[in-house]
Amino acid sequence: MDESGEQRRITAGRAARVAPLVGMAGRTAGEAVVASLRNRRHGEKDLIDFHTRQAERYAARLGRSRGVLMKAGQMLSVVSLDPAVDAPYRGIYQAAFARLQDDAPPMPPQLAIDTITTELGRSPREVFTEFDPRPMAAASIGQVHTATLPDGRRVAVKVQYPGVAEAIRADLKNTELLATFFQLMLTVVPGLKALDVRAMAAEVADRIGEEIDYYAEAANQQEYANLYRGHPFIRIPEVIPELSTRRVLTMDLSGGVRYAAALSAERSLRDAWGEAIFRFVQGNLLGTGLYNADPHPGNFLFHPDGSVTCLDFGCVKRFDPQVYSRFERLTQAAADQDAEALNRAAVEGGFLDLTDVVDHPDALLAFYSWGVQELVRPQPFTYTPEFAAEILRQGGAGWSPRGPYWPVLRRLRVDANYVVLTRHLTSLVSVLGGLRATGMWRAIREEYSHDAAPATRYGELEAAHRKARQ
Repeated sequence: MDESGEQRRITAGRAARVAPLVGMAGRTAGEAVVASLRNRRHGEKDLIDFHTRQAERYAARLGRSRGVLMKAGQMLSVVSLDPAVDAPYRGIYQAAFARLQDDAPPMPPQLAIDTITTELGRSPREVFTEFDPRPMAAASIGQVHTATLPDGRRVAVKVQYPGVAEAIRADLKNTELLATFFQLMLTVVPGLKALDVRAMAAEVADRIGEEIDYYAEAANQQEYANLYRGHPFIRIPEVIPELSTRRVLTMDLSGGVRYAAALSAERSLRDAWGEAIFRFVQGNLLGTGLYNADPHPGNFLFHPDGSVTCLDFGCVKRFDPQVYSRFERLTQAAADQDAEALNRAAVEGGFLDLTDVVDHPDALLAFYSWGVQELVRPQPFTYTPEFAAEILRQGGAGWSPRGPYWPVLRRLRVDANYVVLTRHLTSLVSVLGGLRATGMWRAIREEYSHDAAPATRYGELEAAHRKARQ
């Protein structure tokens, strides 16, 4: 398929892009009835087979849709589907969606070559001594090829799908598209019980709106590379600016294993990887006000020495120190289980009026504690998939009008930055939960929040790195 044909396919209208999902939803409903009837005669296996087929179909449809809809499917592989999907089937759907992280349908090799030629003004044959037209990875917005520079340097070349930026911009303007997608899930995914489609749609739109300009991503990545150059356990690939444009991003090639393979590593290694990721997130938030707002499993590569390579900096948030300090006061008070300090921080930060705190002195602490359990519970603490699911469940239930915290939460003024932080940190919990990482999380965090002495060997290595840079 030539570039114009690919663009026409990607930028097709909303009806054409959603209609196949609608048709599948109708087919799913009928198959669910058949599976249910079979289950009465043959048992649970028929339902397991049905869910497996359905998850594969759904992931395949999303993979072909590119852009916003595929990013939505990727997000579902990160978060827990508990309590949305019945327990026996959650793993089936998450496994299918997880393949969207690394195994999206690629563009034809010649189309990738043509895109690079257009963007760089020279063909890959002229730019590189070696270029593999077959992608090593393909995702929702672009795909990655391996290549070699004339000086022998191995690089990764990220190529954006032609037309995908225009399609995403159009999708984000069409506020009903994502809402329609999530509404379809109520029918397509059997066993789905409840879903706030508007909230989910807004979540995905906010996450991917900044990811379609590779110039911005290159600048973000280089900023991180400058911060972490020579770091003992965090690696950031260096950008090759002269070979990067709005639709092509060239960087050093990184080795390492993907998240799915990392989950089966020995415990000590998973602990080291978990601590590295935790420090990457907390160190940036508390030390620089920077954070990569997309910490899903596909954005990490894991190395046998315990180090982690961090990828994909298309969506980076920069906090004003004064703004973030308001949230840090809330987190610290909740970690200390100090209701008075938490309420005071909420009032002084503009989140609550004093009268609301007086009326409900313990409600805010009871609610806010769900997000800091790894700091509150006995140390060392082990993240697990079950813990991640419970944190997500409690977070959703906490905002329910029928929940115990509603009398005060209905008056809470939620800053947009709080929504961003919550999304980011719940994704972190999911990643560390999958690794089943154990660590002294509170003591590690206090290295950044209170300038405490290093709590682990990684803390000592990082302190030495900071000293050397200063």
